Amino acid sequence: MQRLTVLFLILFSLKAFAQISPKDTIRVENFPTDSVSTQQTPSEIEVLADIKESNAPVKTMKYNPTKAGLYSAILPGLGQYYNKKYWKIPIVWGGIGTGVGVTLWNQKQYNRYRDAFVAELNGQQHEFSNIPGVTKEVLGRTQDRVKRQRDYAIAITSLVYILGIVDAVVDAHLYEGRKDPDLALKPTVIFDEFGKTNSKAGLSLSYNF
Repeated sequence: MQRLTVLFLILFSLKAFAQISPKDTIRVENFPTDSVSTQQTPSEIEVLADIKESNAPVKTMKYNPTKAGLYSAILPGLGQYYNKKYWKIPIVWGGIGTGVGVTLWNQKQYNRYRDAFVAELNGQQHEFSNIPGVTKEVLGRTQDRVKRQRDYAIAITSLVYILGIVDAVVDAHLYEGRKDPDLALKPTVIFDEFGKTNSKAGLSLSYNF
């Protein structure tokens, strides 16, 4: 009888321990009921404004070609800065700076040979007097050649200056066109319909209207 009682107590203890499990417990927390939420519900006007802003078309930046050309005429490279084509500014400055440098160097050489040529005509000493074979004809041809090189340098520098203005105007005028999905320029493969030549690489210009 005692053994039966002990066995019964052991089984009852195991059953009670099994019922008390951390996984079966329920955690109860007391939250304050008098707190105010800081999150505000947006009004209908704000919701409509957000919807309109989300559905609004994307605004494309436009540049004024007149301003771009005027800026580039006042200061070379300023039109490219206005169009945000910063990588073109060193090219414009490099071309004009090189042209101006070559022009000044040829002008200096022209002045030297011109002074020597005039002195040779007047029978006076000059810096080339002690060089054998230097005559008035040689000095005349040399000064003409240096003068021609100077004029070429001036012409090329002026051309680079004008091209900088034209580039700024064209960039400002075609900026919106580059954002147009109906206008596309992309590489393509050109096939020969008659099969006489192999396929060639080329450019495809597409315009939808």
